[in-house]
Amino acid sequence: MSASQRRRRAEAPRPVALDQAETVIVDHYTRLVRLAYLTLPGTLTRHRRVLTAHALVQRALPGFRARRAAPKVPEPRQGGAGRAGTAWMTERVLCAVLAHDRRPRGWPSQLPPPRGLRPMLPLVWGLRLFPRAGGTEEIELAQVLAQVSAPARAAFVLCGLDGLPRTEVAELLATADVPDPEEALRTAEGVKRSVGEAAGALLRSQEFDACSVQTRPTDLLRRRRRFRLAWCAAGVVVLGGAALIAVGPAPSDEPSRPSGGPPAISAAALLRTPPGDWADTSRVDFTAWPARGSRADDRALLTRALSIWTDPPRGTRVDSTTTTSTEPPSRTTQLLYADDVGRETVVLFHDGRRVVRYAEPDSASEPVSLDFARADDADVTTAAALAVGREGGKVRYLTAPWIAQAQTRDLLRPNAPGRPLDVSDEGLTAPVDEPPGADSDSGPNSNSNSGSGSGPNSCDSLPVLQLRSSARIVEKHAFLVADLGDLSPVHLSYTPLPGSGAPARQPREATGRAALLSWARGACRLPQLRGSGVRSVNHWDFAEQNLPEDAGRAVWSCTRASTWRGPGSVLIQFRTSTESATAPAKLVGQARSTAACSRFGQHVVAGTAWTAGSGHRYLLAAGSRQVTGISVTGDVETDRRGRTLAVRAPKDARVTVRARLTDGASLAEVGAAARAAR
Repeated sequence: MSASQRRRRAEAPRPVALDQAETVIVDHYTRLVRLAYLTLPGTLTRHRRVLTAHALVQRALPGFRARRAAPKVPEPRQGGAGRAGTAWMTERVLCAVLAHDRRPRGWPSQLPPPRGLRPMLPLVWGLRLFPRAGGTEEIELAQVLAQVSAPARAAFVLCGLDGLPRTEVAELLATADVPDPEEALRTAEGVKRSVGEAAGALLRSQEFDACSVQTRPTDLLRRRRRFRLAWCAAGVVVLGGAALIAVGPAPSDEPSRPSGGPPAISAAALLRTPPGDWADTSRVDFTAWPARGSRADDRALLTRALSIWTDPPRGTRVDSTTTTSTEPPSRTTQLLYADDVGRETVVLFHDGRRVVRYAEPDSASEPVSLDFARADDADVTTAAALAVGREGGKVRYLTAPWIAQAQTRDLLRPNAPGRPLDVSDEGLTAPVDEPPGADSDSGPNSNSNSGSGSGPNSCDSLPVLQLRSSARIVEKHAFLVADLGDLSPVHLSYTPLPGSGAPARQPREATGRAALLSWARGACRLPQLRGSGVRSVNHWDFAEQNLPEDAGRAVWSCTRASTWRGPGSVLIQFRTSTESATAPAKLVGQARSTAACSRFGQHVVAGTAWTAGSGHRYLLAAGSRQVTGISVTGDVETDRRGRTLAVRAPKDARVTVRARLTDGASLAEVGAAARAAR
């Protein structure tokens, strides 16, 4: 322990009398429970976190050996005996919460802490407890807090909710045996910066109030069956006890698979859509999917899946896309599929907001997995397929019932025809190659070649699905979807160059020749979007211009990735006619959480440096159809009428590009800060 920690511990609040401690708990019970609930690890289910938070606060009351006389506490620093008691009880709760998952000395790190060291009361039988649901901001805050350490969560709550000064929070953390309170405070400040000024209001929301909870029953039918079977089981145990002792238990080749808690709903309560409803409904999305698969009536499998979804046991692999809730199933949960896929048994659910994939390997020694993905407002294209299994660099899809034909094609070979893809009667496809980067953790801004003309490495093939809808819902409708690592493949679309004097073009399916040729130049950056919850990607050719010195033609494109949660990111790309038809376009700008290149951001201007074959360097700029002029300031000063600009510029010139629109408004360059830094 450092000298500063010893000093803080010496100055920490001293014990108070038992009656005063009880008064503090009663008066501040809601605040202390909220502190415990927010500090506990997010790996616990909400039901367990609620009960554990209450248990830790109640056990913070000192034993009956505590002195009845209140000790002397430094009045100026603590602000009175009441303040001293509050600080001391907060310290006890904080110590208990931070020690909840702490292992005893010598306990193996790969094993969970022994349950005997955890609080057992209060207990709830027959009910599941959940705080009332908040909004998307609360969900995002919960996900951010789950990624930081428990001391950082505690510091964030103490500063943001209780309003304690930094020094007092540091003292509380030090007395709770936190090795580095300052590091926890710095992390908490980073969380506050990412959340913004609304941090305090979010912490006070009902999402984190473990004292105002909702209740749901456990599986009532299952409880009744257990009660009836208990008497039969008792007789069987008595009669077979002697034989079991004599013979001994049969050896087991594999360990048993862990089970979850009682399911929030029973398998019999799952919704099932009739097989033909998809062709006679105006809502063509996941709600129109019938229940398919040879194990759709396997009650034991469905109960097991719902049980683990409700209360995942320790060791379960749980993965969710950004802002996707992992809360237990609701009464609106619908069964989509249940069958054996490769070396796994897979069950797919849909509850109106999410698609959930449950998978259990053939071997009971391997952990089961749960995958959650957003599916609200899905449509005929974004609900067209789901990834049901991945193995050996291959992925298998379950196609929607309205898909009449499936093909695979390579985006980097626009002139090659699509290849037929085998699909079973249940809609399960043959294995399809995963795109490059499937095993990487690259994000939207991870491209190290953003300043060069070359594209991402190891991109010589990019397989996608080309699906065709049944004529029973729409005629001659084919579209592309690409795998970006989530359950739902991403819908790809294309917006062509604006016509002369024509109204603005709208996104269309990327199956035509012009769309495929354009996508071939920008497709290699699709894998950078993996795992970011992307719903659709539109590739918009917004401008073209003649290059100086008769060097050919250039096309400017904006590739927008729209996520299920709303925000989108854009990549501005620049390609020339002198390069190969599949050479990756040059990345000249990028932006995150922007409306640019969407129907709410229809105007765009961008610039880039370009070198002619003669060695002369130029600054090029271009804007979308409503741009009437472009101005440049900085190392180059110029102002030109029209939608394109080309001017000689020195090497590494730092400039600012702006455009004028037809209504007189001024438009800043997309990704200007990123381009200036290159």
